[in-house]
Amino acid sequence: MLAWLNLVAFLALTGYAVYLFIQLVYSRYLFVKLGKKAAFEPNLKERIHAVLVNGLGQRKLFKDKKSGYMHLVLFYGFFIIQIGLIELIIKGFIKGYEFPLGEAHQYFSQLQEWTTFLMLCAVVYGFYRRYGEKLKRLQWKRDGKAAFVYIALTTLTLSILLSLGFETVMLGHHPEFVYAPFSGGIALVFSGIGTTAATVLFYVFWWVHMLSVFAFLVFVPQSKQAHELFALFNIFFKKVGPVGKLNKIDFEDEEVEEYGVGKIENFSQMQLIDLYACAECGRCTNMCPASGTGKTLSPMDLILKMRDHLTEKGAAVTSRNPWMPGVVFGSSTSSPSVAMGSAAQEIAATVETPQLIGDVITEEELWACTTCRNCEDQCPVANEHVDKIIDMRRYLVMTEGNMPHEAARYFQNIERQSNPWGMNRKERVKWREGREDIHVPLVSEVEDFEYLFFVGSMGSFDNRSQKVAQSFAKILNLAGVKFAILGNEERNSGDTARRMGNEFLFQQLAQENIANFEAYGVKKIVTICPHTYNTFKHEYPEFGLEAEVYHHTEVIWQLIQEGKIEPTMEVEESIAYHDSCYLGRYNNIFDIPRDIMKSIPGVKVLEMERNREDAMCCGAGGGMMWMEETQGKRVNIERTEQALRLNPTTIGSNCPYCLMMMNDGTKAMEVEGEVKTLDIAEIVERSLVLRGAAR
Repeated sequence: MLAWLNLVAFLALTGYAVYLFIQLVYSRYLFVKLGKKAAFEPNLKERIHAVLVNGLGQRKLFKDKKSGYMHLVLFYGFFIIQIGLIELIIKGFIKGYEFPLGEAHQYFSQLQEWTTFLMLCAVVYGFYRRYGEKLKRLQWKRDGKAAFVYIALTTLTLSILLSLGFETVMLGHHPEFVYAPFSGGIALVFSGIGTTAATVLFYVFWWVHMLSVFAFLVFVPQSKQAHELFALFNIFFKKVGPVGKLNKIDFEDEEVEEYGVGKIENFSQMQLIDLYACAECGRCTNMCPASGTGKTLSPMDLILKMRDHLTEKGAAVTSRNPWMPGVVFGSSTSSPSVAMGSAAQEIAATVETPQLIGDVITEEELWACTTCRNCEDQCPVANEHVDKIIDMRRYLVMTEGNMPHEAARYFQNIERQSNPWGMNRKERVKWREGREDIHVPLVSEVEDFEYLFFVGSMGSFDNRSQKVAQSFAKILNLAGVKFAILGNEERNSGDTARRMGNEFLFQQLAQENIANFEAYGVKKIVTICPHTYNTFKHEYPEFGLEAEVYHHTEVIWQLIQEGKIEPTMEVEESIAYHDSCYLGRYNNIFDIPRDIMKSIPGVKVLEMERNREDAMCCGAGGGMMWMEETQGKRVNIERTEQALRLNPTTIGSNCPYCLMMMNDGTKAMEVEGEVKTLDIAEIVERSLVLRGAAR
């Protein structure tokens, strides 16, 4: 009778837990489906590779090796012990049951025991990291859910070993320490309690384990553990192609009434998967330059607030749908599920919930982002934060006309004079003046040229960046490279306008630039600005650009390798090298600038603590170059301090934005007389020009 009651109770609880689990997962699926459909590029090879490397291989997790090993044990241990769970379940109904594996079963038991023990160790270590070591990135929130995870996993693992240990005593078997070392130890300790007591304790811990499994099953979809369900899907469905590439808005679509995203359901479905895939590990916020300098923006918090908002709105939408019965566990709504497609969109539009921008996400958060992608590079589940921020900026700028006054002035200056300062566009060629040793022809003055040198607004108008443009031109002259510039016909690249949310202005500039390129038969473009480089290389092709695009460090390195320039004069400098975001994280160019510097006699390259993929932003990206930081510490000051810890004689960069920000940093810290800020082109020129002058 007891056996039957045990079976009935188990089946009833299993059925109910599975039912709740399915309802919860399905509700999240429906909430994601509230979003707009997005074009899906199959590209299976790239997607499968991403799943294998970042999903199954967990590459991103090993940016923090301690956490990486801990999570690897938990990830694969979970799958291994599920096989043992099946056997343990059957043991509750068939006394002493074992899988019919013959002699191999002892090795199966050994694997299960060690896996369970290692998982327990990983859980204990994770608990220590959060509550003992008090790792900063894990201290963002104290709502008890993290503690529940540790308690549940500890209970799950311990109850397995205790069940197996008391089963050994119940069956009267001798402990087998080689193949069952941990349950065998438990059996040895409790060997004198008798079979009746052992049987009772076996079923007590068997039920503890089963109830823990059921509770965890229901807990997972409505907690941070939901990433266990959504992460692999998120990695698979992640946008393919160049990282950070933004979606194009079709301004010729007359049905579009709003631009950008002002409501949660106006994000794409693939963007919304991010919200439930978030592991709440805090890696993104830990590396964010805005968060790290006291701004209100926290990439993780941004995702979580949007997730909770989507869940709230999704639950409200389900309450209005009469078609499919369902339940949203843990909410006040126990009501029908949502109809998909346009009907759900229409319902969502009428639901009264807090406003996405203003109530859920503040404007201060949106305008604090430097678009550096440090958050995305760190994320182990492939969440993309930047495109969501820019989509919301687009809504503010193009739909509401709401933006900081500095942004409005920037757009106005670009529209009128095609440069951020509003200086006369006819002064674009003045940067050539004052250097009689360089020859910089206009495209209209030459019949043939290999490279179009796109100088950009910084190189054309900013006094400090003009020196970089001049140095690069000198290098090209010495190498005998045929090049030309557009001069006053050049327009701003539009990159910053796009990142600030003015997609319409960006597209206008892109079309004007591409028309100029085509008119002069441009086949190769080189620029000193990583932002321009990135947008020309990865975003302009969508608007018709057909040309090879190079950053000036790529061309310099090529000239060195080909022997067209030889940096032979010693340049005695200890250079703290700063990786720019748009050349580094956006385009994975880390070695070329370092190889150039190492090829220069006398140069010593110093690596900052945060370098390469982990390098901290200078604070200028995403339009922040043109806006005041009103919260916390200035990002460029923080980055300059990091460089100065190495006691360099020079801070080196590859970007005019970074150069200006680091230069301002040394001035603010009153060390500009002791520490120079130089672009790589300037460093190379010093090694070449002196040699040329000595001839």
